[in-house]
Formats: sequence, C-alpha cells, structure tokens
Amino acid sequence: MANFEAYQEYQRIDDYEEDSPPGEEDLLVHVPEGLKSWHHIKNLDNFFTRIIYHFHQKNGFACMMFSEFFELQLLFVVTFTTFLVNCVEYDVLFANRAVNHTGPIQNPLDRNKVTLPDAILPTQECTAIQENSWIIFLLIMAAIFWIYRLIKVICNFLNYWEIRQFYIKALKIRMDELCNYTWQEVQDRLISLQREQQMCIHKKELTELDIYHRILRFKNYMVAMINKSLLPVHLQLPLLGNVVFLTQGLKYNFELILFWGPGSLFQNKWNLHPKYKRSGNRLELAQQLSRVILLMGLANLLLCPFILVWQVLYAFFSYTEVIRREPGSLGARRWSLYGRLYLRHFNELDHELHGRLGRGYKPTSKYMNSFTSPLLTVIAKNIAFFSGSVLAVLIVLTVYDEDVLTVQHILTAITVLGVTITIASFIPDEHMAWCPEQLLQCVLAHIHYMPDHWRGNANKSETRDEVAQLFQYKAQVFILEELLSPIVTPFILIFLLRNKSLEIIDFFRNFTVEVVGVGDICSFAQMDIRRHGNPTWLSEGQTEASVYQQAENGKTELSLMHFTIKNPRWQPPQESSVFISHLKEKVHHDAQAGPSTQLLLSEAPLCTSLQSNESGTGADNLLASVLAHPVITASGLQGRDHRLIPPSTAASAAASVLASLSTSQLAHTSRGRSHGLLPSSIHPETTMYHSERTVIDDSRVRSNALQSEFASAEMSLHAIYMHETTVHLGGWQEVEEDEEDDQEINSGSTPKQDTGGSC
Repeated sequence: MANFEAYQEYQRIDDYEEDSPPGEEDLLVHVPEGLKSWHHIKNLDNFFTRIIYHFHQKNGFACMMFSEFFELQLLFVVTFTTFLVNCVEYDVLFANRAVNHTGPIQNPLDRNKVTLPDAILPTQECTAIQENSWIIFLLIMAAIFWIYRLIKVICNFLNYWEIRQFYIKALKIRMDELCNYTWQEVQDRLISLQREQQMCIHKKELTELDIYHRILRFKNYMVAMINKSLLPVHLQLPLLGNVVFLTQGLKYNFELILFWGPGSLFQNKWNLHPKYKRSGNRLELAQQLSRVILLMGLANLLLCPFILVWQVLYAFFSYTEVIRREPGSLGARRWSLYGRLYLRHFNELDHELHGRLGRGYKPTSKYMNSFTSPLLTVIAKNIAFFSGSVLAVLIVLTVYDEDVLTVQHILTAITVLGVTITIASFIPDEHMAWCPEQLLQCVLAHIHYMPDHWRGNANKSETRDEVAQLFQYKAQVFILEELLSPIVTPFILIFLLRNKSLEIIDFFRNFTVEVVGVGDICSFAQMDIRRHGNPTWLSEGQTEASVYQQAENGKTELSLMHFTIKNPRWQPPQESSVFISHLKEKVHHDAQAGPSTQLLLSEAPLCTSLQSNESGTGADNLLASVLAHPVITASGLQGRDHRLIPPSTAASAAASVLASLSTSQLAHTSRGRSHGLLPSSIHPETTMYHSERTVIDDSRVRSNALQSEFASAEMSLHAIYMHETTVHLGGWQEVEEDEEDDQEINSGSTPKQDTGGSC
C-alpha cells in the first residue's frame, strides 16, 4: 500500500521546536510528487486529531467546509436580534395603535388591516442607533469576533484542501469513498504508510496506542480526573441534595485552565511544564494555580452578562422551532456531559463512545421509564382530560368558523393546551410489565460501568436518581443548566476549584509519564494493570497500586479490554498480556460449567422484548440471550423441548457465549488478528455463524459492519462477566483448584432479583 515510485525531495518540518516531542525537532518528512503540502504540518497532535481523525469522522472536505461556513451564523443572530430591537413597531404589530391606509385599496375592509410592512420602521429610523452606545458596543464586539471566525474559516479551507490531498495521494482514499471506510481501515493505512515512508514520527513503528494517545491526550486526563473525583462537579444544594453540574462552559474553563490557556500546566500541546513534574515546590505551584483560577473566575464573572445574553439568544433561535414541531422532544433524554466522561474508557475515540452510548439509549430509556409515581399519574390523567376537553371544543369551533382564530389569544390557548397535553406524558402503559434488575443489566451491557451498590437495588429511587445524573432530560441539559452556566461557573471556579489546586498539582505530577515520540500523557491512558489496576478486579500480586493510584470501578481493566477488542492487531505490554491470559483462562473454565450457546439462543423468549432490537443480527442475539438468561434460568426452567435448563448466572452464560464467540464469525473474518482474548475449541466451519460468513465475505462494507457489531457484543459480554463475577477477578484461584470451590464461586455471583416488580 502507498508504494510511491519516486522519492524526489525531503523537506524539514518548520517550527517543531515548540510543538513536537524530543527527537522530532529535526525530523525529515518525505514529500513525494504532488504532495508539496506535507511540510506545512507543524503539530503532530493536530495531524492525527484534525487531519486524520476529524476529517474522516466529518465525512471529508465538502462536509467540513459547509460546517465551517454555517458556523458564521453569529452574523445572522446579531443582525436579526438588532433588527427585532430597533426596526419593529410593536404597537402596530400588536394592534395597540390603529393603522389607516389612505392609498387606493380595492377592498374597503382591508383599509384597517395591518400588514407586515406597517410594523417595520423606515430605514432612517431603523439605522439611527448612534444614540444607543450599548448596542454599538455589542455590535463592535460581535463584528470583531465574526471577523476572527471568518479568517479562521479561510485558513481552515486551505488546511482542509491539504488534508484532502493527503487522503487521496498518500492514503489512496478518494473523497467519494471516504464514508465507506471505517476508522480502523484508515488507521491501518496510516500505520502502513509510516512503516514504508517514515512519515512524521520519531519512532520507526507507529502503533494504534500511539495514535490514540495523540488524539486523546487531554481527554484521557479529563476522564481520569472524573474517575478520581478530582473536579468539583458534585454540588450539595439545599432541598436538592447531591447535584451533578457540568456544562460545556464549565468544561471549557477546566480545559482552558489546565491544558492550553494562559498560565496552564502545559507549556505546549504535548509537554507538561517541567516545574510541575518536581515535588519540591508543590505548595508554591498550587498558589500560582489558585491565582490563575481566581483570575479566570473573575473574567467569567465580568463576561457573565454577555455570555448569558448569547446563551439565551442561541437557545431561543435553536430550540423554538424544535419545540413547535416536536413538543415532546424536550421530554426525551440524552447522555449528560458528566455521563460521557464518567462512562468513557481510557483511549476511547469519540465515535466509539457515541456508538456505544447510542446502543445503550433504548435500554436506559426503558429503565428510566419503568419508574412512575402513582400520584403524578392520577394528576396527569386528569390534567390531560381537562386540557383535551377544552382543546377539542376550540378545534371544533375553529373548524366550524375560522374567524374564531381572530379572537385575542385564542391561538395562544390552543398552543398552550397542546403543549400541556404533551407534557403530561408520564402516564404509564397499563400493559407494560417491568423488571428493574433485568433492565439495569441491559444498561450495563452497553455503558460497561455500574457501581456495586446498584446491584440488587435497581428498583430503588436512589439508584434511579444516580442513573438520571448520567442520563438527563434534554430540557434540563440544554435550557436549565446551559442557561445557568454563565452564572454558576464563576462561583464554581472561585470557591470550589481553587480549593483543589494542590490536589490538581499532585495529580499531574503523579500521573504524567513521558512516552518517546508521543510526549507527556496521563499514565492511566497506558492501561497499566500493575500500576493502576484495581485489586478487586485482579488476583493478589497482580497490581502494586495503592488506593490513590488505582482507577475506580475497574476502569483500567475495562479500558484495556475495550482497546484490545477494538484494535485486535495491537500487542499489549507484558503485564496487560498476563491479565488477558488470566481472564481467558477464567472464562474458559467458567464456560465448561455454563449452558451451551445453542441452548441459550433457543431458550431466551424474553430477549426480544427486553432488548427491543429489530435488527436481529447474530451479535445482537448473542448479547440478548445473556441479558435474558438470569430471569429465565435463575431457578431452572423447562424449555420448549421439555429439557430442564439448569440454574446458572449471567456470568456463566456470558462465559459460554464468549468461549463460542472466540471461534465464531468475528474471529474468522478479522484480518490479521494476532491474539485472541478467548480460547478456541471449535472450528469456525462448525459454528452457528458459518452461513453468515459465507454470505458476506464478498462485501467489505458489510463485513466491516459485522465485525464492529461482534466487537461491541464481545465487549458487552466481557463487561457483564466481569461485573457479575463476585470475585471480580480479584480472588482468582488456580485452575487446579477442586471443583467444589469453583461451584461456590459461581453460585456466589447470582444477582439479587427484584421482588417489587412484575417480572
């Protein structure tokens, strides 16, 4: 791949002294014929993040340029708002002042009719804003910002064109085919290009982890700080109790202070300032960081009115039409910003996170909707009845005579009544049977993280409230929190974040490592089991991490499994390989005592209703069979063929499916998979996926999609298995232990079933 016929010249990268790790300052970059633009690459983080990854995810040159162009909508917002303030005669518009048309009008009844031009002031009056200094100041500020954005769009156009050339000439990917290539395929071509051309990195061999570290350098720090509860996003408020508050504005300020703003801890985009790596002056550095946070908080407080006005205008113009078209859309839920950071694996790209949480949207919505208040249900039914009755009468009168609409506020009443009926949407379906424990298991399969105290308490309101912190209403996220953000953010920075200055300094000193050819990264992102493993997820002696050093909720272990599955050609380091090998042995051992995969698939009548998945692919069926399994076989049930299904747990069911999955379609079609997470005991030709494999081998696009589905299902099964195993991989015994002890381990992982539902 990418075999260039001629090597015409080499050009030295300019200005690398400030933007590249040691060894890359004097790096030579090959510039083959037709690719003279490569020497413009000045930052390798930017190269991998923006040039390679974002260009692929945003579907190429045309889509990116149109997105950039329409980001200039500030001009429209400012112009339209100024027009509404200065150019509209509201007394005429609201008919508070009569208008008498003296011109020739054919219909005398139209003489007093108000037209749109009547409500607009003349041009001279509209443009007479010299006396209003406040509006002039806002217009000047908006104009300066818009000109800055325009210059940035022009520069991006030139950069995107060079990126386009790189994809076409170097990676051999045409723009009309870009959407058909997965990120893994683009990444493989980039690694091959580096191996052949020694393109732009000091290391001879470029690994998948190197690329991920470049793209996710700062995001891995953010994930780690949320995991260690370092950032002040949990607020204790009167009456409301524990509230999670993390908005785009607050997150932007965190990143500005820590990573790339003036006075930040990083001296450039790849290197932590050396003084923060030494422990001698930690108190002085904490005071310095505290002053930076104070100044940033005061700046936010000073700019609060301007930001608040912009937030209100943007929310109004963005969501008014959505509310009119779909009033129930604000009653829907979305993953909160905090939830995305809390649930994110180390080294998980944006599209991987988006896809995983997207698959978990329906199960989580179903779980949240399973909680209803009987009192609110009664109130909602009556409100809907009264509102519907009045609305029905108004609609009938309007149909009978359209002049009813001319009555003052009648249209407003119809709109308000319609919205009221839509809001009264918490009337539960009387035919719905709910099982919180089972639904929460479905949620776990996709979000991969669940606190231990959720187990057996899925029907508790406390558990539901904690899930709601991750899965919020859109109205709460977009309207309430984002509008309050300009007011709340300064106080969080000044009174909460400043108090954590010393902890932040210690965190970056203790959890920053330098990687050759990559720069400084968060040590958690290395997924080092020995350094950051959680003892409750490992055997004794596998980890040296203290409580301060270990990642919470098994994030190191789950992140390692996720990255290994998503990047099957990556060779993990020794400690990680040992962990994977032990997990493989444990799964294989538990699978021998668990039910067969064929039996699971044939005896899972609840999987369809629980998953509500209409796709019905092999990967979905495997996952659904495990999710439905605890309810079906907890005490041993009789199958359709009159065989008694023995009692088993989700852990043993997941182990059985994982063992068979290792020899299924995914393992057979994955190109160049150099290591398997699971043992192989069945030939691919004898698996249930043999027929599917023969059908899709000739289609690259469908094969890649199927591989991605099986990879996601495999990771979901690992998450279920690792959570459901009560020893949490920490009390592993040797395979040579007697069968009696193993049965105790398996029986101890039986999840507590809900007794309050109607499963």
